[in-house]
Amino acid sequence: MATKEYENYYVPAQSHWPIVGAVALFLIAIGAANFVSNMNNEESGVGGYLVIAGIGLVVYMLYGWFSNVINESMSGKYSHQMDNSFRQGMSWFIFSEVMFFAAFFGALFYARTLSVPWLGGAGNNEMTGAVLWPEFKAVWPLITTPGGTETTQMGWYGLPLINTVLLLTSSITAHFAHSALAKDNREGIKLWLGLTIVLGVVFLFFQVQEYAHGYSEEMQLYLTSGIYGSTFYLLTGFHGMHVTLGTIMLIVVFIRVWKGHFSSTNAFAFEAASWYWHFVDVVWVILFVFVYVI
Repeated sequence: MATKEYENYYVPAQSHWPIVGAVALFLIAIGAANFVSNMNNEESGVGGYLVIAGIGLVVYMLYGWFSNVINESMSGKYSHQMDNSFRQGMSWFIFSEVMFFAAFFGALFYARTLSVPWLGGAGNNEMTGAVLWPEFKAVWPLITTPGGTETTQMGWYGLPLINTVLLLTSSITAHFAHSALAKDNREGIKLWLGLTIVLGVVFLFFQVQEYAHGYSEEMQLYLTSGIYGSTFYLLTGFHGMHVTLGTIMLIVVFIRVWKGHFSSTNAFAFEAASWYWHFVDVVWVILFVFVYVI
């Protein structure tokens, strides 16, 4: 009677990286809240410094944690069961990111389809709207705030449209890189993965340019510009943060490719970075439609 073979399942020693990551995210959250709450004050507070410190810790954590996992993988400690665990973990991570963006898109939907019409007198609510904001007009985007300041809508053409083309193209180049990996074509991997990284960096550069244009005297579209300004910068800003993380992941994978890592049968890190990149591409398409176009 044949006996069933069992694989060894590597269990790493206790790691301090989750604690470092938790502290980093805590500093970013507290710093961002402090920075936003003091935006209109003469004294900006320590929020900006806390955010920078948190980002620095995140970079430190990513470098250390990635190094540990890469060394464990290259030393042959991982098995097929471990590979399945990584796949399940990455799948749940992306699912949590889907829920993260769903919350922000839900807030945008609530503001546009419920709150704004309600303030305009919809649903037999004429008196409440007249008392809270008599001059209110139920249109989106709200370019006039309750304080009377005027802002400008960010159009879908120009930089947003260019960034959409860039991300969609980067999704194609990422697919070509994955296809090259399946054929063990290392030169093809380097070419297409390098192009994907370049497109991601250019996207982030243009997003910075877009923010600079939004904060110019011409547009006066600020984070404090009512519900439209806050939802615009929160959605696009958090997406930009995810593109930054995805670009870092692709750069790490690119360096590993140059070092001779990965093969057609052993390349989960490459696949995980590719999954994540396709995810941020899909989120941007949805964001482009509901934030810029509609």
